Amino acid sequence: MRTIIFLFVSTLVLNAPAQDLKSGGPLKPEQAIMDIRHYTIALNVDPVQQSIDGYTEISLNLSKPAGTLLFDFWHGLKIQGVTVNNKAASYTHTDDDLVRIAPAQELPAGKVLVKISYGGKPAISSRPPWVGGFQWDKDSKGNPWIAITCQGEGGKIYFPCKDHPSDEPNEGADMIITVPKGLIVAAPGMLQKVTDKKDRSTYHYKTNYTISNYCLVFNVGKYKVAKRTYTTCDGHTVPMEYYVLEENFDKAEKLLDLFVQSCRIHEKYFGEYPWVKERIAASETPHLGMEHQTNIAYGNKYRYQKEGGKDFDWLLHHEFGHEWWANKVTNRDWAHMWIQEGICSYGDALATRELAGEEAYQARMRQTARNTQNKYPIVRGEEVDSDSAYIPDIYGKGAYFMHTLRYVMGDAIFFPTLKKLATDPKYTYDNTVITADVEELFSGAYGKSLKPLFNLFLYTTDKLEVVVKQTNDEKYSVKLLNIDMPLPIEIATDAGIQKLVLDKKGITVTSKTFIQVDPKGFYLKKVILE
Repeated sequence: MRTIIFLFVSTLVLNAPAQDLKSGGPLKPEQAIMDIRHYTIALNVDPVQQSIDGYTEISLNLSKPAGTLLFDFWHGLKIQGVTVNNKAASYTHTDDDLVRIAPAQELPAGKVLVKISYGGKPAISSRPPWVGGFQWDKDSKGNPWIAITCQGEGGKIYFPCKDHPSDEPNEGADMIITVPKGLIVAAPGMLQKVTDKKDRSTYHYKTNYTISNYCLVFNVGKYKVAKRTYTTCDGHTVPMEYYVLEENFDKAEKLLDLFVQSCRIHEKYFGEYPWVKERIAASETPHLGMEHQTNIAYGNKYRYQKEGGKDFDWLLHHEFGHEWWANKVTNRDWAHMWIQEGICSYGDALATRELAGEEAYQARMRQTARNTQNKYPIVRGEEVDSDSAYIPDIYGKGAYFMHTLRYVMGDAIFFPTLKKLATDPKYTYDNTVITADVEELFSGAYGKSLKPLFNLFLYTTDKLEVVVKQTNDEKYSVKLLNIDMPLPIEIATDAGIQKLVLDKKGITVTSKTFIQVDPKGFYLKKVILE
């Protein structure tokens, strides 16, 4: 997702780069008083000109009077007019990707309706999904195939919004997308209607749930829709759909089978599928994938692997896992992005556990430890923008930390607590979270503070330091050096593996052979021999 400057040149059109767009960071005071309630995004899409044209309507509540409204919007698209509460308003749209709107009179606290009309050539992604923008592609038959990604850049790359993870539209969104007839639009939520007019078709999707602005995207293609009904772990029936290119329709049923497999595993550990009032869906995309709510992007080209002798699609499983971690449980600040990426990646390891067994899971986590770079803490202060937060370790080290928590707490406490994080209204939907919320929940379940463990592994690059000193031929002193809490640690001796509790005071271990600390690898650690 690293953003780079790029320029795409075609013989037909010139699309500007999105520059170095970032999402989040310090919340602007003018935006802190706005509570976004609903977005309506209505756009005409022209695949030939690679352009869009239409409007975005923003419904919001002001917590106090305001003489200016401030929105994020990429300056490469041109605004054609602005209204506030159905009255024309003056505005400026500057190179810093901000729209400042000045109504004729100061707005009182309360409800406000803003409509911004705009159009132009949206930014093209040079490396989707890691670099945001539009992807104007074609399928093997030459049909238009369009996708949008913007996790790091935010929804502002193509529609005006309050671009901060702390504020999702509480009343959802409507997306009204018009495309050439014969193409199909896939978008979040439920399809309300399709309207055909001459050579154009308009697709209206509606979601009633909260949704991150980077999930408010659509895909367009010569799709067919493979459908079935899924019954959740709580007995709700949910439509399951796969928007697949016509040329790959014969592969759709297999993918839906794996979709069901994935959903069963996620529901076991994280609770019922979050969007039971809408649907489970995926769209085939020309890029690898992304976690767009109720309609994940899938572009793994049906490259399945074996887990425990069973077919498994890691990309499908991971992106689908974000329905719980990112879409339902959402970090309030990009600084805490490990919550959505790390726990989601841990869900990938739990799939290995379900399909291939505990030993395969353990081996996977040891490999994860070996792949951890540990160059930067995975929580780096507060009010961090998306680029600063996005480092590889939010995935692997975040997942490994959950592995460590599981060992420290024990399965009987850890797994119900993990499920509570994904199901308790305190942490889900309208209520966003930060690392302190996760620590408080797990500490409460454990019965003692886990803050030192959270601080060591999330806020520093330090490893757990274990000091081993041989005191005589068969005696070893073992103690912790850099954490102020007792921890269970396995120690291999000549008599086998013992699970002992270590702290800074240390213990004495007897063994005729040299001892091994944490042989199965539950901690990122440094063993110091004295």
